[in-house]
Amino acid sequence: MSSTYEMLAQFAQSGGTVYCFLFFLAVLVYALWPANSARFNEAARMPLRED
Repeated sequence: MSSTYEMLAQFAQSGGTVYCFLFFLAVLVYALWPANSARFNEAARMPLRED
């Protein structure tokens, strides 16, 4: 019974690691995608804009 729990826990930890890595890659791709560049540049200039 103990080995089943350990096996399940190991699988959950591995799955969580893979999930977090894939989420990180998705955020990285979104942030570096060329089509989003204009939106991020505009947001970066917002605090310096005088209304």
